[in-house]
Amino acid sequence: MIPELRKVVTFDEDIHTEGGRPVDPVLRLIGVAAVVRNPWAGQGYVEDLKPEIRRIAPPLGKLLTDRLIALAGSGDAIEAYGKACIAGTDCEWEHASALIHTLHYGNFYREAVGAKSYLGFTNTRGPANTQIQIPLMDKHDTGRRSHYLTVQFSIYDAPADDEVVVALGAATGGRPHHRIGDRYSDLAELGRDVDNPTGT
Repeated sequence: MIPELRKVVTFDEDIHTEGGRPVDPVLRLIGVAAVVRNPWAGQGYVEDLKPEIRRIAPPLGKLLTDRLIALAGSGDAIEAYGKACIAGTDCEWEHASALIHTLHYGNFYREAVGAKSYLGFTNTRGPANTQIQIPLMDKHDTGRRSHYLTVQFSIYDAPADDEVVVALGAATGGRPHHRIGDRYSDLAELGRDVDNPTGT
């Protein structure tokens, strides 16, 4: 039970054609967002955010992960993943960030999809109907450019000034007809390595 939770919104998009060519298999982009009252609203500056993070982040992470996996069909169906948050206009960026930049939130998703890479993210602030933009990357390999995608949607009445939106996103594959190589091919051309791509 999350007393601050107002609602959960889902986004589900199937891409059948791209660049005039069929997409096979069809690419699914999925997003799930929770709208919650900022647990620090009206308290002024709060130094220690950890008690509320530990109370709210785990059930939020589980709720959104369960909903996303149900939409995708299984954790194995998800190839790319990410997360995002939006702080309402009366909220600190740190308040929204606190709820997603913690293993108490993200590890539910990582474990459900068997991921090895970190979750791409955005932290923004805005009024109701602000675009939720969830950057995605391959769940195992951050250098795999084919899976650099973004799930985009908005919620017409959220966030309110004292609310935070937290979200998870997924894709069932990479960009249709991807053909720009990956980070490793660039490194090979430049004679650099993944640990020092600029050669400095």
